[in-house]
Amino acid sequence: MWLPLLVMLALIFLYRWYRQSQILENLSDKYVFITGCDSGFGNLLARQLDRRGMRVLAACLTETGAENLKKEASSRLQTIILDVSDSKSVSSAAEWVSHIVGEKGLWGLVNNAGIAGKVAPNGWLKKDDFLNVLNVNLLGLIDVTLTLLPFIRRAQGRIVNVASILGRIAFITGGYSISKYGVEAFSDTLRRELSDFGVKVSIIEPGGFNTAISNLPLLKNNLKEKWESLPTETKEIYGELYLSKLLKNMEDMVASGSFKIYKVTNCMEHALTACQPWTRYSAGWDAKLFLIPLSYLPTFISDYVASWNAPKPALKAQ
Repeated sequence: MWLPLLVMLALIFLYRWYRQSQILENLSDKYVFITGCDSGFGNLLARQLDRRGMRVLAACLTETGAENLKKEASSRLQTIILDVSDSKSVSSAAEWVSHIVGEKGLWGLVNNAGIAGKVAPNGWLKKDDFLNVLNVNLLGLIDVTLTLLPFIRRAQGRIVNVASILGRIAFITGGYSISKYGVEAFSDTLRRELSDFGVKVSIIEPGGFNTAISNLPLLKNNLKEKWESLPTETKEIYGELYLSKLLKNMEDMVASGSFKIYKVTNCMEHALTACQPWTRYSAGWDAKLFLIPLSYLPTFISDYVASWNAPKPALKAQ
């Protein structure tokens, strides 16, 4: 009774494996533009694709980041300084790309640049704290994509947007998850819009990984600065123990992050080089086995899990 079912499942998995293992030819002729290459995912992906023989156009935020990357790559790799939150910088980068790729077009765009922003209770934050994150993680991503879109359509290429598993279920406060939810929505609508042009759009949803974004001293300093700027009444409502618990939870969150960032860049590489890329890639066991399943459960369950170890304010509403 079970044997036919098992055979059918085995054939389905075999077919899926075969379909996803087919890699494009002539990778050495394809240009890929990657944002956020100073460190982390972008830096590793640039070197990874360079080793595959692809023509990498790496955008870094700093001169130091660009110089360090060039030292570790071949002469094929080219760099440019780019601030994705600055439209003039984006336009300048687009002119540079156009001059390089010419009529061939741009095969791949990897929107990787991102920041964590201020991770603090929403009630402690101001509009600008959210705006700073959105300008990089979401609006900057949109600006880069729309500006380079003519070159991508010309090549019938790929767009790879780095979201987060926290773009499916918001486990942290502040603008980060909000921006990643926006990346998910933009990617979904863009994928359907561009399918008629032969352009494929993939979303990368990493779990917890240790990169420059998860800079613990910086995150803790930002949180402490926010606490110091609060009115006395607000501090009394929350209490010093609330701050201490937040700092401890932040330490635990960063400590649980994986250093195996190649799991993320391997997903990016597959999205760029596979004949049939996935629509979504989840990277990390925490994403696959915990957060994605949790996102499908009833809200009261996910709320309980998300808040079970959260600090409690000293004074609750009367």
